[in-house]
Amino acid sequence: MRALFLTEWYPSRDRIYNGVFVREHAKAVRAAGVDVAVLHIPSGPTTGGGLWTMDEERDPELTEGLATYHLGHGSVRLGGPLRRLGTGLSYPIYIWAVVRACRRLRKSGFRPDVIHAHVFSAGVPAVVVGMLTRTPVVVTEHYTAFPRRTLSRASVWMARFALGRAARVLPVCLFLQRAIEAYGIKARFEIVPNAVDAALFHPADSGAKPSRSGDPKRLLFVGNLESTGHKGFPTLLDSLERLSLRRADWCLEVVGDGPTRADYERLVAASPVSASVTFRGALPKPQVAESMRASDLFVLASKFENLPCVIIEAMATGLPVVSTTVGGIPEMVSAADGILVQPGDPIALADALDRVLREPGAFDSAAISARAQARFGLPAVGAQIRAIYERVLVERGREPV
Repeated sequence: MRALFLTEWYPSRDRIYNGVFVREHAKAVRAAGVDVAVLHIPSGPTTGGGLWTMDEERDPELTEGLATYHLGHGSVRLGGPLRRLGTGLSYPIYIWAVVRACRRLRKSGFRPDVIHAHVFSAGVPAVVVGMLTRTPVVVTEHYTAFPRRTLSRASVWMARFALGRAARVLPVCLFLQRAIEAYGIKARFEIVPNAVDAALFHPADSGAKPSRSGDPKRLLFVGNLESTGHKGFPTLLDSLERLSLRRADWCLEVVGDGPTRADYERLVAASPVSASVTFRGALPKPQVAESMRASDLFVLASKFENLPCVIIEAMATGLPVVSTTVGGIPEMVSAADGILVQPGDPIALADALDRVLREPGAFDSAAISARAQARFGLPAVGAQIRAIYERVLVERGREPV
């Protein structure tokens, strides 16, 4: 069986974290015995003058063994009051470029049994290609704009077109499915969560984690430091200042980057807990995994989410989680895995951090990891997606290979 992933979000040289959850799904499908190719189709114009280009990604750290291609396409550039018209005229070029790229892949010998788009905007050209080639389309949805109710009218139309015509729509959590349905969009839904590579995110080997008696407990935050502030870092800092009034046996490592990093560093520098907080910047996934194995607790004070991969990765590594009751997080973190509090509540967040630090034996690291790997590991998620592919093909009167 072959599956072609079409996605607007995917890791690239200049954005190594962009759409990394899509690559994990592709790896999961590959683990289930499906031959996978990925076509990264950014929606914005990406060529200097030509109508379209397609280049194969050669960096093994980005491909992780997956056949990966990047699409470039031109645009109609109009200035002043005609700018929106130019944007509208550019969209058919984008669709045409995706069709041409898919035809080139088919001519090269990769003829997919299923087209698997990630997010509805990539689902539009996926449906067009599916109609032209009589190939069923599956769409995985990750987009937080649904629960935030920030979709434009054009985006709502695109979502209805793509999701309504897909053979299956796979939201990563029930929370997201309900948010999609709230727009009046009808589709054949099946929940498929984000995945984690347990070969990378796993607990430290027995005895490998050094004894640090008397050393501060290590708290870890991993997230983009973006202007939306949706990872809740200011709330986290407030909670840490409150925590410091009770205990000083902790330190926080901040992994991530973004436009607000300098602002947050200034906030921390002016804080009484500045000596206990270290900014590491964006790190490759293997280094993130090492930081998780060296930590005692993972914290994320998000204001909104769907199903954040970093929490899955932290749990797969065996870390107890302190986070918020937003999006799909309550669907993934049980009372045995950590503590959830209301977003924007630094007092409750400080209490939760204090409790985990005070009662480390309340959370079984090995059990947390086992549950996460059984539910979100590549084999589990890959088997779930492959079974969906097979059902879709049977419904089309085709025999799954």
